[in-house]
Amino acid sequence: MLRKLLKAQGRAPRVLITDKLKSYAAAKREIMPEVERRQHKGINNRAENSHQPTRRRERQRKRFKSPYQVQRFLSIHDPVADLFHLRRDHRPVADYRAARAQAFEAWAEVAGARLAA
Repeated sequence: MLRKLLKAQGRAPRVLITDKLKSYAAAKREIMPEVERRQHKGINNRAENSHQPTRRRERQRKRFKSPYQVQRFLSIHDPVADLFHLRRDHRPVADYRAARAQAFEAWAEVAGARLAA
């Protein structure tokens, strides 16, 4: 995978920042021995934080027996979750409540349910 990533970049990096996983050292020695490698507990936080959505999906996968079951679940779960995941900090309360009511109406229409008045 590292080889594929480097090929896409078109040039070798000046510095390689990784966590302390031992397999990174072996891969680096084989593929690009001339590149400096820096490893530290917190130095790659920016890269690790970008993987959080993937990690959340991986945690959800623990309940499933196969990747097919995961994909089937997530293909439905993610659009529904996006419908109800509204950022409160980016809008006034009145707009948030209106958007939330609209989301519930859309869900009721799709699910065929009726909301209690």
